[in-house]
Amino acid sequence: MKETKIIAKAENFTATDFGKMSDLKDYILEFTPEIKVSGKVFGGQSVNATGSEFSFQVMVPGQETGFLHTHKNHEKLYFFLSGKGEFQVDGEVFPVQEGSVVKVAPAGKRSVRNNGAEPLLMLCVQYRGATFTAEDATDGDILNEKVEW
Repeated sequence: MKETKIIAKAENFTATDFGKMSDLKDYILEFTPEIKVSGKVFGGQSVNATGSEFSFQVMVPGQETGFLHTHKNHEKLYFFLSGKGEFQVDGEVFPVQEGSVVKVAPAGKRSVRNNGAEPLLMLCVQYRGATFTAEDATDGDILNEKVEW
């Protein structure tokens, strides 16, 4: 099974290599002995994330998740990076493609499938719902320091 590789790490960061996106199909995520998902890899632990989780997933044409799922507390953002497919939330089915972003609340019953001719690549980010406020958009500080490479 394919594994991630830490490429740099220090007190305030961790950088991880997941390999080429075209090779994501080599990852296999085992939820249970009966439920194994090819082409999916979680990354939060590998980068030591403390406030979110993320995963990459690639689906070959005709592939689907094969199950509905919800979350107890986590909202999820699905960023579609390439390909075309269909997304389902609470029985409503709609098209997704490169450039689509879908936010699903924790209770939303969701599933996705690739009904296109090319691989469907997505980045999923999950985080505890109802925790961000309008002030969070201004959380960053631009420093008055010269950037040196």
